[in-house]
Amino acid sequence: MRIQDIIEGKKKWRAHMARVKALPQDYQIVYKEIQKYLFKVGPVELTEGTDLLTGIIDLFEEGATLGKGVLEVTGSDVAAFCDDLIKDSKTYADIYQECVDQEVNKAMKKVTDK
Repeated sequence: MRIQDIIEGKKKWRAHMARVKALPQDYQIVYKEIQKYLFKVGPVELTEGTDLLTGIIDLFEEGATLGKGVLEVTGSDVAAFCDDLIKDSKTYADIYQECVDQEVNKAMKKVTDK
């Protein structure tokens, strides 16, 4: 990765976070929880850019403009909202599960081939 790419990435992230800070307080709180949740659950696409998070901000800005409370936008089950957003995305959990399955299958094959 080139230094220019790192600098550009930091600029984009700062602009992204400035948009978050411009949201009403309730939206900021829920956004931060969504961000934490997504970073823990680990959709692979989060490492490739901020498109998913930017889409959430777009949705939140629209909701705030319409005068809606954040839970009117996400629903009261914010984790379910997040899961729905990433339902078609490969996550690090998926990759780990595949790895575990492969290791178990390899180990079982060794045991049963004896």
